[in-house]
Amino acid sequence: MLETGSAENTTADTLQANAELTKDDEDNARPDATFRYTVQNISQLREQVLSPPCYVRCLPWKILVLIRNTTTPDRQQQKALGIFLQCNGDCDSPGWSCYGLGELKLLSHKPDGEHLCRKLHHMYHCKEDDWGFAHFISWKNLMDPDNGFVKDDSIVIEAHVVAEAPHGVSWDSKKHTGYIGLKNQGATCYMNSLLQTLFFTNVLRKAVYKIPTVGDDSSRSVAFALQRVFYDLQFSDKTVATKKLTKSFGWETLDSFMQHDVQEFLRVLLDKLENKMKGTVVEGTVPKLFEGKMTSFIKCKNVNCTSTRVETFYDIQLSVKGKNNIYESFKDYISTELLEGENKYDAGEHGLQEAEKGVRFDVFPPILHLHLMRFQYDPQSDTSVKFNDRFEFYEEVNLDQYLQETPKIPAHYTLHAVLVHSGDNHGGHYVVFINPKGDGKWCKFDDDVVSRCSKQEAIEYNFGGKEDAPYLARRATSAYMLIYIQTSQLKYVLQDVTQNDIPNDLCERITEEMRYEMVRTCGRKIKCRKFRSDTSVTSAKYYARIFSALKQFFTLQAIAGSKFKGR
Repeated sequence: MLETGSAENTTADTLQANAELTKDDEDNARPDATFRYTVQNISQLREQVLSPPCYVRCLPWKILVLIRNTTTPDRQQQKALGIFLQCNGDCDSPGWSCYGLGELKLLSHKPDGEHLCRKLHHMYHCKEDDWGFAHFISWKNLMDPDNGFVKDDSIVIEAHVVAEAPHGVSWDSKKHTGYIGLKNQGATCYMNSLLQTLFFTNVLRKAVYKIPTVGDDSSRSVAFALQRVFYDLQFSDKTVATKKLTKSFGWETLDSFMQHDVQEFLRVLLDKLENKMKGTVVEGTVPKLFEGKMTSFIKCKNVNCTSTRVETFYDIQLSVKGKNNIYESFKDYISTELLEGENKYDAGEHGLQEAEKGVRFDVFPPILHLHLMRFQYDPQSDTSVKFNDRFEFYEEVNLDQYLQETPKIPAHYTLHAVLVHSGDNHGGHYVVFINPKGDGKWCKFDDDVVSRCSKQEAIEYNFGGKEDAPYLARRATSAYMLIYIQTSQLKYVLQDVTQNDIPNDLCERITEEMRYEMVRTCGRKIKCRKFRSDTSVTSAKYYARIFSALKQFFTLQAIAGSKFKGR
């Protein structure tokens, strides 16, 4: 079905513009743009023509126009105008991709005329760098004066482009957002998303820096490996590797991550940090930030007998199936279960009694981790299945009504991060949307690529409920974990972390390690040059001597440094 729009606002001046931008054309990294292209001498068009480029997400986008001869249902040849949207068409490099939404509009110059619009969406890459319509409009309809598409033998085409940040091409995340991403090792699933959320939990990052790790084996110490990842994310300009962290954690294969869900991984990681912090200046940081309390109870209906037990929690699992939003899930969580019939409660001296069983929240923590139960076991298929049902969550929530007693400080929370999964239970893709400063300005972290995004992209687009929506690059996309920060604690949790917050001995150790890695990498490159060409042997020997001298120098420097510290 073709969509139409009024041409009342189309002026003669804009029709004269050739590839006129309707937005600031200086911002090449912008996520969307609208531009126009005037095709002159349309009646004489023989070959395809391209508009000048309009840059979106640092890639050139062009309108491609050509003549096509198509076959009608009655097998008659018909001349038609084809219009396409081209992305990065001059690039010969393989491996790049960019998902884009577009709208192509053939403008009518008549005040009461109707524009002809068509929408498209496509994952552009080196083998499919244009997408559009071979038969946008028949030549007969194009030239019909009543439609008003042709004026002075010219037509005007308008394109609107909305694109995600590209992969595989030059995209400077640090320049465009101030943040950098993590390398995709191909076997770490949700880990990159989770690490970014922990990094932007600034008060936790500051505490992790202060964990004493002097003397720890760098290949086995989770604390030091996490310190290094956090340090690189904060100060590096390039994508950060996580291989040392996964190695220290002991989960080095895809199976290791597939056998443990994100909730279990987070619990194990926080437990390791909490144990490492014991006896240090940052002892108690983990429970202070993430620990809440709830009371489990069983209350008999017909006798005065109640059993209670206070429990702590670091996260809450919320049901998605059959629930419309986060409030319905919390209501379901604290709903009571009736123990009756064969399931009566053994009340000791009172015998078997009908009773109500449930939980009540006593205290919510400053940082609230909510796991949405998207993946559940299906006994019929004997497998885990994903529920992509629509489930709404909000930028701000108030949870006072779910506490046993009205708190002195309102349980009002602000959304800080949305972890998202696309695909099914057999696999998929993981990204995270983070509100770094808690000010409503969101960024999308897609492994090595970081880009700014709208609040709508971060929240509404991840409600789920749609298997294949045009505005989503991947099918079955929905949030599976939410991180909220108590609004009254935002400044504390998101406090600035500077170089001065990092202990000197940790800075020195990381710097020494980086120097050694740089020299080792340089040595590998020299060896590669040596084996590639006989003519470079002399040069390779020269650089090999330099490498040996540098290695010896840094080794002696490290030994001297350790001796100095030991005095």
